[in-house]
Amino acid sequence: MSRRRCRDQHGRPLGVMRLSLTARCNLSCSYCKPDGKEAPQLLNQEQQLAVIQACCELGCHTLRLTGGEPLLAPGLLPLLSAIQRLNQAPEGHWHAIRDIALTTNGLLLTEPLARELRQAGLQRLTISLDGLDPEVAAATAGLRGGAAAGQAMVQKVLDALSAAEAAGFDPKQGQLKVNSVIQRGKNEQELLPLAAMTRERGLELRLIEYMDVGQRNGWRSDEVLPAAEMISQLHRRWPLEPMGRPDSGTALQWRYSDGAGVVAAIASISQPFCSDCNRLRITADGIAYTCLFSEMGTDLKPWLNPKASPEALREAIANLWGQRRDRSSEERQQGSSLKGPRAEMAYLGG
Repeated sequence: MSRRRCRDQHGRPLGVMRLSLTARCNLSCSYCKPDGKEAPQLLNQEQQLAVIQACCELGCHTLRLTGGEPLLAPGLLPLLSAIQRLNQAPEGHWHAIRDIALTTNGLLLTEPLARELRQAGLQRLTISLDGLDPEVAAATAGLRGGAAAGQAMVQKVLDALSAAEAAGFDPKQGQLKVNSVIQRGKNEQELLPLAAMTRERGLELRLIEYMDVGQRNGWRSDEVLPAAEMISQLHRRWPLEPMGRPDSGTALQWRYSDGAGVVAAIASISQPFCSDCNRLRITADGIAYTCLFSEMGTDLKPWLNPKASPEALREAIANLWGQRRDRSSEERQQGSSLKGPRAEMAYLGG
């Protein structure tokens, strides 16, 4: 089966698949609010591979594994190993994925596990950390135990960054990055310390605006710290040079003038990138969402039973993407409000 290019109603091609492996998480971050429950009908490995292959046949080139916390998913390593075997199969049997990435909070990431992940074919790791101050970190992550718990968590994440680099994830090649959600009035004071830490370690810091995903996080617009303000603060401390935003990328990028690396900002509230968004999100139980702010998803499981054909699954995804009109962030910026219930961040994985 030859690869075909699938485009939506605005001409945007399918390029990135974000596959959640679990809705469970070992943190309860204020902007995500997982409920600790797992969906009753998780996709098995065969179904996951079928969805990945169908998306690849429609032009998808990048797979990002998410959660919840994906390191809690027992099937993570077996799935990566299965993809690696299929990527090495004779041409025509499987459409190889060019890029496989994973987002984690890092609390379970040891050096041996990082090495296993890399050997199984994982190419990039992004580790989340929203503050270095113990009390701020504990509050943001929803930890009980105050500063002591926060300090332990921060140290585990810093150790995870070291473990990932020791395992071969090279920050200079963009293989290891740090995600930080910055909220006004919550952790904005952590911006400069996080930047200093990532500069020292040679890591790309990806600053994320606080987003109104789902209903649980009590989102308020006055808690959004716009990317422009974040970058302005950094620029006053360490001069920055703009690099722009890669085609279909989510992040605007700047380089430090002194050569200390790169900082990026995901500004989906203040500077939406809907015009070339190419991401399809699939939850751990097989619900496909064409936008992070979607009101409804499409259950793919009817095309994932033993009687369904790969062609039927591929056509179902092609039809879903072909009908896509989502421009939620742009419409919000133009004054439209998001209506109706929306899927929660813990299920969509960002």
